[in-house]
Amino acid sequence: MKKRLLSILVVSAMAIGLAACGTKNTASNGSKTYRVGICQLVQHEALDAATKGFMDQLKEELGDSVTFDEQNAQGDPYTCPTIINSFVSSDVDLILANATAALQASAAGTNKIPILGTSITEYGVALGIDNFNGTVGNNISGTSDLAPLDQQAQMVKELLPDAKKVGLLYCSGEPNSQYQVDTMKGYLEELGYECKNYAFSDSNDLAAVATSAAGESDVIYVPTDNTVASNTGIIDNICRPAKVPVIAGEEGIAAGCGVATLSISYYDLGVETGKMAAKVLKGEDISKMPITYVENVAKKYNKTICDELGITIPEGYEEIKR
Repeated sequence: MKKRLLSILVVSAMAIGLAACGTKNTASNGSKTYRVGICQLVQHEALDAATKGFMDQLKEELGDSVTFDEQNAQGDPYTCPTIINSFVSSDVDLILANATAALQASAAGTNKIPILGTSITEYGVALGIDNFNGTVGNNISGTSDLAPLDQQAQMVKELLPDAKKVGLLYCSGEPNSQYQVDTMKGYLEELGYECKNYAFSDSNDLAAVATSAAGESDVIYVPTDNTVASNTGIIDNICRPAKVPVIAGEEGIAAGCGVATLSISYYDLGVETGKMAAKVLKGEDISKMPITYVENVAKKYNKTICDELGITIPEGYEEIKR
């Protein structure tokens, strides 16, 4: 009798398990459902906007059939693999990797679950792909936040024609920051500027490095750097009293410590990524999707800091509103 009861319980458990597997991605009305894991490196204005744009667009296209597991690494790159492993264990349908460290952890964590990156400057640099042709292949694609660096260099010339020395301030732990600085340095030197790199390892030595940069530069350029974006107050408290203007790689940084930027909209970047996600979840082959770039860029300026430093902004710039 006991053996018979045990057999019944085992068979029943197996049937429940099979039923659960069969309904894992099916709503009560029979429609397909999707679970999307979001790994964001750190909380700051640009990355937050990209995540929001992504979620808004995917909700608009898929409605209640999509749910999100949104996780933030709080600025610690070493937390990203833990987050990604949890997504892999729970078998999400798609991963959004917001920032380079999140993308790198995702690529290392799975070669099966579709991965879309966003707020990534250069995928070849981020993923170590030589001679990158614009399509990652395998299970990875996404969007780039790269604004035209040659035009950002021209902005320095336009706003600060008397400057001679440009300090390039960035986090050495972010490979895409290094890429931007190296590229920007070439453009600036072509325009006749003397350039010097000021690399800091993390937020702990940012103040010391920024102080050196402010003391030795006529103007400072900062790229789309997540550590800078999370610590604009430190830079502003050093550069503004020193009367050294900062040209920023994106709007959020310019709002916090810069005089101007040529920037994309990170919300629009997230929207484009959401459009790609909807296509992937509906069956389109991610391995054939090229990296998408947001074409619209805008010249924007920080009126408060410009007024304080006596910088006259020409026509064609939009005031940053906060």
